[in-house]
Order: sequence, then C-alpha cells, then structure tokens
Amino acid sequence: MEAVCITVAGGGSWGTALAHVIACAGHSPRLWLRDTALAEHCNTHHENPRYLPGLPLHESIVATTDPAVLAAPIVILAIPCQNLRSWLTSYTSYFSPGTIFCNVAKGIELQSLTRCSQIVAQTLQSLSPRYAILSGPSFAKEVMRGLPTAVVLAAEDALLGHRLRDLISCSVLRCYSSCDVIGVEMGGALKNVMAIAAGVGDGLDLGHNSRAALITRGLAEMRRLGVACGAHAETFMGLSGLGDLTLTCTGDLSRNRQLGLRLGQGERLIDIVQSLGMVAEGVATTEAAYHLAQKYAVDVPLTKAVYEILYTGRDPEAVLRELMARNLRDEDE
Repeated sequence: MEAVCITVAGGGSWGTALAHVIACAGHSPRLWLRDTALAEHCNTHHENPRYLPGLPLHESIVATTDPAVLAAPIVILAIPCQNLRSWLTSYTSYFSPGTIFCNVAKGIELQSLTRCSQIVAQTLQSLSPRYAILSGPSFAKEVMRGLPTAVVLAAEDALLGHRLRDLISCSVLRCYSSCDVIGVEMGGALKNVMAIAAGVGDGLDLGHNSRAALITRGLAEMRRLGVACGAHAETFMGLSGLGDLTLTCTGDLSRNRQLGLRLGQGERLIDIVQSLGMVAEGVATTEAAYHLAQKYAVDVPLTKAVYEILYTGRDPEAVLRELMARNLRDEDE
C-alpha cells in the first residue's frame, strides 16, 4: 500500500500509540505535540517517556511542535473532548479544506452536550471537513506491546470508512467499519461513566456478581441514551459498546476504573484527579450524560448514581442501597 501523509494531533498515550500503529502499517506519520522537549526526546530516543515510558516507538515517526503539519490530508484528533473545540478554533487556519479528521477522543462536551462530530462540524464548517470516529477496547500500552487489538471506525460515508479502515489496520490492530457515527461516539463516551461505577464497586469490595450486573445494566442504560440521541441499538453490542465497556470495567489499565476504585476506598476526587497525571474523561462525561439524559427524559440510574458520588459528595454505600431498593421491573425496560 502506498504511504499516506497522516498527522496525529496529540501526544498522549493513545495518540502516541496510534502514530506507532500507523507507522507499522507502512506510513510515515507526524506526531504533533505541544512540548518541544518531549518532541525532541521522541525523535532522539524513539520513546514517549511521559505517557508510554519504556515502550519503543517506530523509528519512522517524526514528532514536532510545528503546526504546519496540521495541513495534512488526514488528521487524527487525539485531543481530549473537553479541549477539542478550543483547540480546533486555535488552529483552524492551518487545516486544509476537505481535511479528513479521524477522532479518537471519547466524551461529550460538558457545556454544549455535543459529541465530537458535532464540535468538528460546528467549528470547521467553512472548511467542509470529513469526519470519522475510531473507538473500541484498546489500551495504548497493550497496543504498543504488539498485543492483538480490534477497534471500530465509523464514518457516515461508507467508502471513507473503508479507506481509513484499510489505512490504519496492521498486524496488531484489526479495524472494523461502521456507518453509525452517533452510536460509536456514544458507546465510547458512556462506557467511561460505567467504568467509574465498576471501580467504585470494586473499591467497596462488592464482588464479581455485582460487577457482572453493573456491566449488563450499564450496557442497557448506554443503549437507551444512545438511541434517544439517534444511535442504532445494535451498535452497542459491538466493539465500541459491549467491547469497550467490558474492557474498561475490568481492566486495571483503565483510568476511569482506577478513579472509581479509589473513590470507593474513600479518597477525595480532587486528590485522585491530581495524581492520575492523565485525563479521566469519565468525570466530565458523567455530568454531561446526566444532563443529556434529563434533556431526552431517559432513565439512567447508574449514571445518576455516579453523578451524585462525583458532584454532590454522596456516600457510595448509600447510593448503592438506593440502587438495590429501586422498583422491580422487566429486564427489557
């Protein structure tokens, strides 16, 4: 396959891992960073010591702080959801008309309750951007270690989705395609809320039965809210729904699960966030999802429970007792 010019914007763990994957697929990606010293280290030592220490990067990756690389025909957006709008606004002049943006951030913008696809469309309307979303169960460290990973890439334009799927896939990353952009975005965002809930349960030592119940009922809740926003119900049984939910609710590498675990063990949210060193998107997404559910009149008991723990300081055990005392109902409700 002919090499394609691709820029990855954002040098966190997942942005760096994707640059590595793209290089493994035979391309020569440029990794745009804010930090000059970090870029120089990546180029000299072929390692991102801040986010993926000890894991070697493909030598064809070129890290830079020069925004001129954002003029590439394909830009991978690895910018946190809550920062995406301001970042796009700041760098609009560097993008080319018709640029293909493949977003890999997961979340719902808190102030506007909009998804990343809507943020890109609103912010870059004059450039007629083309949009895709990559999501699924994928810890960056495992991808960097060459462990088999499967993800889903959604684009309303099926041909665009197929093209990007073929570009990104390699021996360690298998990429499936979808046309349900809303479903893939909502699944990737909402699973982080459930991961916090799962972590809280583990912090309270509630056992495996409880975690299995949470994953199952959490999936039903994600599907309800996603469908209300225009998603296809079946998407939530795929990689961006059930797959990512299972990973983040059970994997120790999940920042959101770790945050919930420490909340369940009695730590303060402010202390946990400061010590993580990386963004736990589930915190902001919980508030956004809670208000989005109110907007669409969707019942989201688990999201409400996490919201109350994070934002009203309620005791996790008291919230659990209320969840278990809710009126009984049919499983498909």
